[in-house]
Amino acid sequence: MANDEFMMEDLDDEKTIEFIKNYLPQDLKDKFSDDELYYFLDVISDYYTTSGCLDVQPDKDGYIDIDLDKIVDYVVKEAKKDKIGDYDPEDILFVVQGEMEYGDSIENE
Repeated sequence: MANDEFMMEDLDDEKTIEFIKNYLPQDLKDKFSDDELYYFLDVISDYYTTSGCLDVQPDKDGYIDIDLDKIVDYVVKEAKKDKIGDYDPEDILFVVQGEMEYGDSIENE
């Protein structure tokens, strides 16, 4: 990957994190540090690449059915395994939804 690609990826991650922070309900806005959100983003990306969910054929409208609960479970399990912390799946669901909403928002630009 060229240096420019790394910089673009970092910038995109930064924008995604800002979007997620704005997406979170008020009571969760201060719950996660930026480092935690970057970690979650990495784990979500890892899930997409290892689960095979992106290899599925889109439906007639061009959508792929992604099970949010499976992503949430994966993030919670990985965070515990990596000793990042124990997280409430309901809280992580907002992070996962925020990441997906951000992806949808840039696709529709």
